[in-house]
Amino acid sequence: MLTAPDTAAASGPPTRGDPSMADTRVDIASTLATDLAALVGADHVLTGDAISDDYTHDEALTAEAHRPIAVVRPASTDEVRAVVAWAAEHGVPVTARGSGTGLCGACIPQPDGILVSFERMTEILEIDTQNHVAVVQPGVTLAQLDEATAAVGLVYPVFPGENSASLGGNVATNAGGMRAVRYGVTRHQVLGLTAVLGTGEVLRTGGKYVKATSGYDLTQLIIGSEGTLALATEAILRLHPRLTHGATVLVPFPGLDEVAAAVPRIVGSGLQPTIVEYIDFITMGAITASAGLELGVPDDIKDAALAYLVVVLENRSDDRVEEDTAELAEMVTELGALDLYVLPSHSGAALIEAREKAFWTAKAMNADDIIDMVVPRASIPQYLAAVQQAGSDTGSLVVGCGHAGDGNVHLSVFQPDPDTRKDVVGRILRAGADLGGAVSGEHGIGTEKKAYLAAIEDPAKLELMRRIKTAFDPAGILNPGAIFD
Repeated sequence: MLTAPDTAAASGPPTRGDPSMADTRVDIASTLATDLAALVGADHVLTGDAISDDYTHDEALTAEAHRPIAVVRPASTDEVRAVVAWAAEHGVPVTARGSGTGLCGACIPQPDGILVSFERMTEILEIDTQNHVAVVQPGVTLAQLDEATAAVGLVYPVFPGENSASLGGNVATNAGGMRAVRYGVTRHQVLGLTAVLGTGEVLRTGGKYVKATSGYDLTQLIIGSEGTLALATEAILRLHPRLTHGATVLVPFPGLDEVAAAVPRIVGSGLQPTIVEYIDFITMGAITASAGLELGVPDDIKDAALAYLVVVLENRSDDRVEEDTAELAEMVTELGALDLYVLPSHSGAALIEAREKAFWTAKAMNADDIIDMVVPRASIPQYLAAVQQAGSDTGSLVVGCGHAGDGNVHLSVFQPDPDTRKDVVGRILRAGADLGGAVSGEHGIGTEKKAYLAAIEDPAKLELMRRIKTAFDPAGILNPGAIFD
C-alpha cells in the first residue's frame, strides 16, 4: 500500500483513534492526488471533503459505507490504463463504480484505496444498424441507450429494474431483469469488451459477430466478475428489433402449485412472452398501494388469490398480440387461474414500473435485507415453502416476487436482529442451493454475500476462481474483498 512519509513511520504505526491517523491519511491523500492528477487532470481527482457520500456506498441494505482516499474520474481507456498501472505499482486497491445502483456492496471502495468513477465516460460511440450492435462506454445508462436505440427501431433488451444503472455496472454484475425469459441476461448481449487488467494492460475481446471458436472466451469470463478481474471501458452490445405492439396480462392463482404448473406451459408454448413474473399477494398489495394503482381485480378474487403471474406479450402487430392473448387465456384457465385481466396499456405499464421498483417499496417499508436466488423454475413452490419455513423458524417475515420464467426469486427479509438475519438468509440460500440453484441470479456477490458463497459453493471452484483472479490481477488490487476474501 502507499505509505506515509518516513517521519511518521519512525515513531511507530498510528492506532485507531490516534490523532496521527488523520494526519497520515491526509499525507497519503496529498501524495496520491498529486500523482493521479498528472494522469487525469487535477479537476478529476477528488479527495477529503470533495468526496460526497454518494461515492461511499451502493444500494445494499446491509453494507458499511467506506470513504476512499481519492475518487478518480478518467475520460478514456488510456487514462484508466494509466490509473490502474499506477495503482498496481504502488499496491493501492482500485474499485470501479458506474451508477452505484448495485445491491451487494460490489462497488463500495476500500478506505485505503481509490474509486474509479466512470461518470465522464458516457458516450455511445456507435449504433451500427447493419450489424445490430451498439458500442458504448461504461458510464452510459440504460435510459440513455434506450432512447438512442428507439430512434432507429432497435432495443437493448436488458432492463434490470433501474434505468439509471450503467452499462459498465451491468457488465460487472451480469445484470438480468424481467425480460431475461425472452432475451437472456447481460452475458447473452455482450459481444466484445475493451478492458483494463490489474496490470494496466488493455485487453480487447470479441467483436461485431455472434459466434467464434478462437480459444478461451475472455469476454464471458469478465462479465459478472464484479470488477475483480478487469475494468471494462467499452462494450459491444447486441441489439434487437423493437416490438411496438404488446399486452400486459394479470393472472391471479389460488396458490403456488398452480403458478408452478403454469410457468413451464407458458414458456414452452411458443408464445415467446417478454415477461413472466411471479408476485405474492403481500408484495402485490404493497407495490400497487405504493404506486396508487387500481387494477380492477374484484375483492373476491383478491381474497382468493395467493399469487399472481404478470405476463407481457409483444409482437409485430396488434392482431398477433390478440391471438397470443387469447391462447394464453385458454391455457391458464385450464391450469386453474382464478381469472385473467388484460390491462389497459397505461395500467400495464404502471404495473411493470411498480414491479421494477419493488426494491424501493421494500426499502420504504424498512426491509432489513434484499436478496435474490435462482433455482430451476419447476422448483419454485418447493423453494418458497422452504423460505417460509425458514422465516417461521426464525421469527422473520420474508416476502417477495421473481422472474418466474427463469427461476430467479427476489426476497425482502424483515428481521432487525443481525445474528438472526444472518441465520435466516443462510437458510434461504442453502435451501435454494440444495434444489440445484445458485446463490445469486443477478444481484451478484460483492462483499455482502461472499460469506454465504464460501459456505455453500464448491471449495475447488472458489480456489480456481482465485487462481484466475491472480492471472488477471497479480497484485490483487482490483476490488479486493468482493466475491471472496
